[in-house]
Amino acid sequence: MTKCLRWLLTAAMILIAAAGCAPTPKEKTPLVVFAAGSLIQPFDALEAAYEKAHPDVDVLNEFHGSIQVMRHATELHEEIDVVATADDALIPMLMYDRNDPATGKPYAAWALRFATNRLGIAYTERSRYADEVSSENIWEILTRPDVRVGIADPRFDASGYRAMMVFTLAQGKQAPADLFDQMFDGQFRYPVMLVGDGQGGTLIHIPEILETKKDAHVVIRGASIQLIALLESGDLDYAFEYESVIQQHGLKLAALPPELNLGEAGMDDLYGQATVKLDFQRFASVKPEFRGEQIGYGITVPANAPHPETAVDFIAFLLGPEGRQIMESYSHPIFEQVTADHWDQVPAKLQPLVTAAP
Repeated sequence: MTKCLRWLLTAAMILIAAAGCAPTPKEKTPLVVFAAGSLIQPFDALEAAYEKAHPDVDVLNEFHGSIQVMRHATELHEEIDVVATADDALIPMLMYDRNDPATGKPYAAWALRFATNRLGIAYTERSRYADEVSSENIWEILTRPDVRVGIADPRFDASGYRAMMVFTLAQGKQAPADLFDQMFDGQFRYPVMLVGDGQGGTLIHIPEILETKKDAHVVIRGASIQLIALLESGDLDYAFEYESVIQQHGLKLAALPPELNLGEAGMDDLYGQATVKLDFQRFASVKPEFRGEQIGYGITVPANAPHPETAVDFIAFLLGPEGRQIMESYSHPIFEQVTADHWDQVPAKLQPLVTAAP
């Protein structure tokens, strides 16, 4: 063996030994966040900002309709660190009184009402009758038989049952007294039923199976965010969406008045005249019933979260100055005063950032 070859072999062995002694990169903490589809853009920006401030954390966002988010947590028993929904009422309704079979404890013990929104009607320049749209004729346009209108499935997405509320609140005031029937009669295999709630309001029964007929002009999708692509492709003319989402995607907005957009403070007596009940077998033990009120987004850390301390820190970041600025930049402001349900159960780090719900 030549001297040169021996030198090369020795050098190679030294390099191999050195590589074996090199420190293993520290694994990042995965933080799993399940959130409502209307939070996609602000929460993706929040992910980037939080990871920049915490390079040892890998935020893993996943988005669904709000009731589907609940299902992942309470029925599929997925390991989730943060749950954020477009309706704060879902957390106490579906997580407080249901126990995780693995622990025997409720899925959640507290919830924060942290942000709001407004419901609006999205459309594009290609939408039928787009050049005619006004606040005076929007309801008449929506009921035209050649106009395709999209709403999220109210069994899975909060914007879906809120859209149903808007139709009942509008009829007889902003629109004809039979608006709901004009819009939905004959559209579904099993009808959506309207009955009095015994208090001067309207109860909307959503059947367990909600399928549109072949020739229906109403289009249903599992999450409101799925309607955006149909609008942009021209397969839909109009869709009920949150104003933040409409603005984020640069769509045209037919704004709803305060008494209909479900986004104004102090109008819950009016909004509460509409109630949606889901006749959904999956929730037979819970019987979800949603009474109209100002839109409120909810957030919590499930009791079985794999990384609860990091999850709490993430929520504190969301409610802090940088998180608020991010949400505001995506037209999705956080309440000036975030309120807490079961304040005494809220983690100590979050308590100074919130007040107890009335």
